[in-house]
Amino acid sequence: MELLPAILVLTALLVVTIGIGLTLRWRQNRPRPFDPREIVEPTRLGAERLGETATLLQFSTEMCSRCPGVHRTLREIAADRDGVLHLNVDLTHRVDIAQHFRVLQTPTTLILDKDGMVRSRFGGVPGRQVVEMELDRVTAGADRG
Repeated sequence: MELLPAILVLTALLVVTIGIGLTLRWRQNRPRPFDPREIVEPTRLGAERLGETATLLQFSTEMCSRCPGVHRTLREIAADRDGVLHLNVDLTHRVDIAQHFRVLQTPTTLILDKDGMVRSRFGGVPGRQVVEMELDRVTAGADRG
């Protein structure tokens, strides 16, 4: 194989790999589509109840290095807002829940409305401002209703 075609092939592969990596990283911290029919039952998660206006549901594992930081952020957000509850579910020994909610990475965060309907989903470490904006959007209907 000649040198120039080999360099062009390697360069093309590098560009495609970097493009895929950047796209995945960009999508990681954004709200994702959800199944609007999904209603979360708190007892299945080991919780007594959901929040009165919204619930920040975090899925984590024992070995997740980023989960404690997300836990602190979500706990602070919930503490600053009336009627918002933060639930943390450790999936280490709960494969059934991980499969049901299609959790492929931790942390994964769901924002539930007052009825337990999944309204937003974040994979990875969501930014505080993004979570707060989504929470404002979810609770806006609760404030009016």
